[in-house]
Amino acid sequence: MSILSDPAAIVQRQLDAYNTRDVDALLSIYAEDAEMFEHPATLLASGSAALRERFLARFQEPNLHAQLLNRIVMGQTVIDHEAITRTFPEGPGTLTMIMIYEVRMDRIARAWSIAGAKTLD
Repeated sequence: MSILSDPAAIVQRQLDAYNTRDVDALLSIYAEDAEMFEHPATLLASGSAALRERFLARFQEPNLHAQLLNRIVMGQTVIDHEAITRTFPEGPGTLTMIMIYEVRMDRIARAWSIAGAKTLD
């Protein structure tokens, strides 16, 4: 399996682009018609334009960073457990998150988020 078709490598490229706030690199990893959901079925964004808007808004946070805690790969599905450093309305802190990615044709086709505990600094 080449790195281009390795779902874990594709999701890692996505995480790296997120952490460097490279919106163009990030969007190149998602399918044009990709969908992002709050698990299980609340649609947050659909398509490149909506994803760009969502990512650019998040990238305004000065301390934004996603730390990978654990990764599970089964076929074309990648599940990441992350600690996200963010700037919340109440102040800086950390949020635990589970991200589920469905990779199709070397792109992320769908993603689901499950937010965990939020801790303020």
